[in-house]
Amino acid sequence: MPPTTDELKRAAAARAVTFIRSGTLIGLGTGSTVRPLLELLAARLRSDELEQVIAVPTSEDTAARCRSHGIPLTTLDEHPRLDLAIDGADEVGPGLDLIKGLGGALLREKLVARAARRFIVIADESKRVRKLGTHVPVPVEVIPFGWTTHLDFLARLGAEPVLRRTADGEPYRTDGGHYIVDCRFPRGIADPPALARALARRPGIVEDGLFLKMARVAVIAGAKGVRLLER
Repeated sequence: MPPTTDELKRAAAARAVTFIRSGTLIGLGTGSTVRPLLELLAARLRSDELEQVIAVPTSEDTAARCRSHGIPLTTLDEHPRLDLAIDGADEVGPGLDLIKGLGGALLREKLVARAARRFIVIADESKRVRKLGTHVPVPVEVIPFGWTTHLDFLARLGAEPVLRRTADGEPYRTDGGHYIVDCRFPRGIADPPALARALARRPGIVEDGLFLKMARVAVIAGAKGVRLLER
């Protein structure tokens, strides 16, 4: 039988944890791909295989999981420069350009990735695409005030924008209290850098899920094993 998605995520996490050395200041991402990494890291810390590893979590969820595993935490304010950041991705495109943020933590994830000397992404092979935007929308984080004013703007960029909502129909709020507008591009994104520039210039848009030219290494798990892609 082919490996399950969970088995592939754990295989990618098992390879990624080998990049962590004792004394590392590490940024830890958010989502289902990172969860087995937290378990594996905690096991190495408990066995004294690793020591003096301190983590900056990218979400309240990751922070809570780290505390439950006994992984020491710090903040980006206390340590504005990190040795390493490891996170998952929703799409991995050419040149290791990424779409991230379906887990809702894109702002903190991007801050942590930018603060790291080396950013490693882990994913299963289903996340690999030839063109960004092929399978998932681009999350766009906006302040709640006047959020509807962005819809026409996003549509003019070629997106089909939809406000993310919770199961009970309320607007989804990030850890920072913002909304997320998920922007699907029916034919994929023709020019990701141009899209990122347009979004960055728009007042009221806090951040977007385009992580371009940021990842140095991608750890990709597939049916034939785990491989490393480098930029």
